[in-house]
Amino acid sequence: MRAILPLLALAAPLALGACGDPAPTYIDQAWVRLSPNKDTPSAGYFVAHGGASDVQLRGVLTDYALKVEMHESVSENGMMSMKPISSVDIPAKGKVAFAPGGKHLMLWGVNDTAISRGKMQLTFLLSNGDRLLVDAVIQKPGAAAPAAGADAHRQH
Repeated sequence: MRAILPLLALAAPLALGACGDPAPTYIDQAWVRLSPNKDTPSAGYFVAHGGASDVQLRGVLTDYALKVEMHESVSENGMMSMKPISSVDIPAKGKVAFAPGGKHLMLWGVNDTAISRGKMQLTFLLSNGDRLLVDAVIQKPGAAAPAAGADAHRQH
């Protein structure tokens, strides 16, 4: 019996650690590709990672652009077009990518200050009331997407 007690003492923190808070929903890999024409919108991309329960992304705000909308590229009758979307389901423990050719942000009037800094802060509004603050890297027109993982750490 005495031999088991030290093992139980070592195992207790591991067992209690599993009882911690569930993983939260988070956003990473956020970036914005500037439009070559200041009169047309720039595009924003990111990956949303689901937490312990399903949630919806209801919108995105920023002080560094005049307007932000969520859009999706769709093929209708052999023609590609974009349509606005009001919310996006983020499944528990799943992920949703906003990527070129699919779901994306449209950002009108990106602020020159953000452009000179090379990043802008975005606020993601979730259906559970959470607001996630994430810095998005700004890429010049025609630049390649940042390498995955360049901004892969959790930001809140």
